Amino acid sequence: MSDAPSIYPIRLYGDPVLRRKARPLAHTDTLELPGFGPQNLRQVADTMLETMFEARGVGLAAPQVGLGVRMFVAVEYEDDEEENEGQETPLKSRVLREFVMLNPRLSVIDKKKVRSETEGCLSIPDIYEEGVPRARAVRLDYTDLDGRMQSVEAEDYLARVFQHEFDHLEGKLFIDYLPQDTVNEYRGALLAMQRQAKQHLDRLRHQAADGHRHERL
Repeated sequence: MSDAPSIYPIRLYGDPVLRRKARPLAHTDTLELPGFGPQNLRQVADTMLETMFEARGVGLAAPQVGLGVRMFVAVEYEDDEEENEGQETPLKSRVLREFVMLNPRLSVIDKKKVRSETEGCLSIPDIYEEGVPRARAVRLDYTDLDGRMQSVEAEDYLARVFQHEFDHLEGKLFIDYLPQDTVNEYRGALLAMQRQAKQHLDRLRHQAADGHRHERL
């Protein structure tokens, strides 16, 4: 049997978990998602990274997989701006640095706002837009998987990644920064995502109800 982590389903726009402020956690916590059973945070981080690579992303926050906790994973690739996005080049072969952050605190180092970069989100697939204002440089202080305090400074594209993932922990999405006219252009796609999100939640509720019925038999 393979030891490779399974892949988490990514929650889509319209799922309430994406709009809730995530709660703090300890590095010794155990978390559980339907269909996966209890996992320690190292297992969760490994599975989140595998999920992110499978989706060809650069970051993934815990709420995006249904876990309302203050945790995200991110990587820095050899080509920061994902010039090879959409190709079949194995992303793992291009990783320079890998980050797993628990309870991150974000501080702005350079307040200059950059709006020219294109931004997207694994929870809002196939929508990419410029105009999201992000600080050019930030610092994050966080706890690692061993419970040690760490800090990292980032600028430009990696700073944007960190700010995007940190927003997820605050219940914010990148489209919140876009003009309403721009968001309205994607109304049909967003409504379709909301329907998919509801269907996924309905399946989870039915699975949970079936599990409870079996327990009572």
